[in-house]
Amino acid sequence: MSKIIIHGGFFSESSTNIKTKIAKQNALLRIIKDSYEYLRTHNALQTVIYAVTLLEDDELFNAGIGSQIQSDGKIRMSAALMDGSSLKMSGVINIEEVKNPIQVAEVLMNEEDRIVGGSGATKYARKHGFKQFSTEIPQRKAEFEAKLKATRIGTVGCVALDAEGKIAVATSTGGKGFEIPGRISDSATVAGNYANEFCGVSLTGVGEDIVSGAVATKIVTRVTDGFSLQEAFEKTFSELKPFDGFAGAIAIDKDGTIFHQDSHPTMVFASFDGEKEEVFS
Repeated sequence: MSKIIIHGGFFSESSTNIKTKIAKQNALLRIIKDSYEYLRTHNALQTVIYAVTLLEDDELFNAGIGSQIQSDGKIRMSAALMDGSSLKMSGVINIEEVKNPIQVAEVLMNEEDRIVGGSGATKYARKHGFKQFSTEIPQRKAEFEAKLKATRIGTVGCVALDAEGKIAVATSTGGKGFEIPGRISDSATVAGNYANEFCGVSLTGVGEDIVSGAVATKIVTRVTDGFSLQEAFEKTFSELKPFDGFAGAIAIDKDGTIFHQDSHPTMVFASFDGEKEEVFS
């Protein structure tokens, strides 16, 4: 019954640059298959951490290595983790110089104060053995210096359903680039990352739109209240239309139904259930 779906952001370049598109397809297929194998011997919570770590470690995606640079020249990242069984959520907001923000969120799951931001998040990471690591790559530096204005909206995420029927979700982002320092994205909020025993959802897109639409929470709540996963998506995404909300979401429900939808194609995603694989085209 184990199922898994991941996303690698919402990049406009993927539909125009064939080399980038193929590279992302190949990377997502590699990561989804690797993560599914991991899921066979681990639970959903462990697996979403594992999958998002792999995504953070691939510079094709805007999280961890390859994160966007903010307007003051610094990189600040956010990530969150949620266990659908215990309903515990943890996360870091605007953490700096950490290779894998999702792993810091994992450690925070054991704390009473589970969502930490800014310098406090960075200090917490150092205290718990996360070494200083620059996630800046030459491509991002060149983009920053050239003040590129192209739309580059990216996040990574994973939703997993394990063999015991438990659901977990993890989401990580390197920001949108050139934002005001201190801006908070949706990724470490319940609008962008949410799960319970019925459903798990991870978002990518424009954080402000996702928060305005409370997207992940609405989808999970509607599934909990009896909507099918598709119906929950359709209703929630219809509520983004009045303000042209820019969002993409991946999800799995307790019955193993995998679903994804975006409001402005193309979201970069892949899914695998042990037999059937799907990747964005």
